[in-house]
Amino acid sequence: MEELETTIAQDLLKINAVTLRPNDPFTWASGIISPIYTDNRLTISYPAVRTAIADGLAALIKAKFPDVEVIGGVATAGIPHASLVAERLGLPLIYVRSKPKDHGQGRQIEGALQPGAKVVLIDDLLSTGGSVLKAAEAATKDGANVIGVAAIFSYQLPAAETNFAAAGIPFATLTNYTALIHTAEAQGTITASERELLATWREDPTAWGK
Repeated sequence: MEELETTIAQDLLKINAVTLRPNDPFTWASGIISPIYTDNRLTISYPAVRTAIADGLAALIKAKFPDVEVIGGVATAGIPHASLVAERLGLPLIYVRSKPKDHGQGRQIEGALQPGAKVVLIDDLLSTGGSVLKAAEAATKDGANVIGVAAIFSYQLPAAETNFAAAGIPFATLTNYTALIHTAEAQGTITASERELLATWREDPTAWGK
C-alpha cells in the first residue's frame, strides 16, 4: 500500500489537484488557515489518473471491506469514483445526496437499497469526516448497514479519527497528507524545512499560522 500511496500522491501533485503553499497559505471557508488546497474533482478529467484511483479504491475495498454488497457515492465528488468502482467490483451502486430532494418523493438516497445491505461509501476527500458521516447517517436511516468509508485522500486531522471512532465506522484512503508532503519533498516541490512546517499544520490546524 505504501507504493500506491506514493503513486496516487504523485498523480495528485502532477495534475495540480493538490497545491502546497506553506509560505502563502489559503483560508478555508471555515476560517482555518491552511498551507494546502485540494480539488480532487480534477481527477475525473485525467483518464490515467482516474483509472489508477478506481483500481486502487476497488483493491482497497476488497482488502479492507471484503463483505461489501453495495457501493455508495457521496454527492457530488464521490459519485464518479463510486460508479467506476462499482463497475469494477460488479456491485450495485447508490448515491447519497447532501440533503433530501425538496420535490417528488423527497429521496436522499438514489438507487435500489435493500434493507441491511452492507454499504461502503466513497468520497474524494476526508477532512474532519463530517460530510461523509452525515451521508452514512442518511444511508443508515434508509436501511443500509454502512460498514466502511473509502476515499482518495485524507488530511489525517485528529478530528477525523475522533469523529469516525464516535460513529463506529472504519475508513481507509489511497493516500494521505504525510505521504503527500514526503512525495512533494522528494520531487523538489518543497524543501525539508517547508515539509516540517507543513507537518505542524496537521497537528493543530486551528492554531496554525496565527
